[in-house]
Amino acid sequence: MRTYENNIKDQATGLRIMAASKPVRVITITGGKGGVGKTNITSNMAVALANKGKKVLVLDADLGLANMDIVLGLEAKYNISHVVRGEKTLDEIIIDGPSGIKIVPASSGVKDMAAMGYREHAGIIREFNSLSYKPDILLVDSAAGISNDVISFTRASHDVIVVVCDEPASITDAYALIKLLDREHGIKKFRIITNMVKTHADGRILFNKLMKVSDKFLDVTLDYIGAIPFDEYMKKSIQKQKPVVNAYPRSTSATAICKYSDKIDRWPSPDVPSGHIEFFFEQLFFSQNKLMA
Repeated sequence: MRTYENNIKDQATGLRIMAASKPVRVITITGGKGGVGKTNITSNMAVALANKGKKVLVLDADLGLANMDIVLGLEAKYNISHVVRGEKTLDEIIIDGPSGIKIVPASSGVKDMAAMGYREHAGIIREFNSLSYKPDILLVDSAAGISNDVISFTRASHDVIVVVCDEPASITDAYALIKLLDREHGIKKFRIITNMVKTHADGRILFNKLMKVSDKFLDVTLDYIGAIPFDEYMKKSIQKQKPVVNAYPRSTSATAICKYSDKIDRWPSPDVPSGHIEFFFEQLFFSQNKLMA
């Protein structure tokens, strides 16, 4: 009798055979706790990549507590809850953001959305199969913590960026998230951004703290992307609901984000879908491919 896992493996193998060109890169930006600035980093990273000519789609994956549209001063008439209820398609709820980015908005204050399990998350992600917009990069702004939605979307990504601040709770919770994804879900590589630090040197010290405990207890690789310094211009841009990379492009925070977007753009393109939930992004991953005759 064929198992669910065997069906997934067979489907993934078939997709690899059909692959013929560069796939969409799926990146989840997450954090162990709330308040570390991951949504702000995601939105600015998306705009910075779009300013480089990339087609960027942002998924607000904090399904019950939407804030991506709020951060960017946008109004979403429909959101992912309308897709879950079968009232709208993903194409119908996408909104336009600054510099041409596209956003899939989440719902706000909808209890059922925040309490969904893996099966429901799979249904949402499968909706990407019918998406007509074909991005170069999909950035997933996950919820904080170790909830089901964080795990689901993280496992479906090619790259996982963990945002950490210089607070004991942030470091502890980031380690807890990495530990869970490593030991229970087999994710072995994590990219790290330190945020709201005084200097780049402080950011490196913070990263070393996290790496020291991870090296001691976990079998994972941590790749340091860099630090985003605390910046009054970032605060001003948040108040204006504008991305700092556009509002104050010469600020220290904008300069750092643009530098790291360049680094992300140079990451080697993935050759195959994510090894964890490969079929989730099958159509999105091969959106630019053609079936072999």
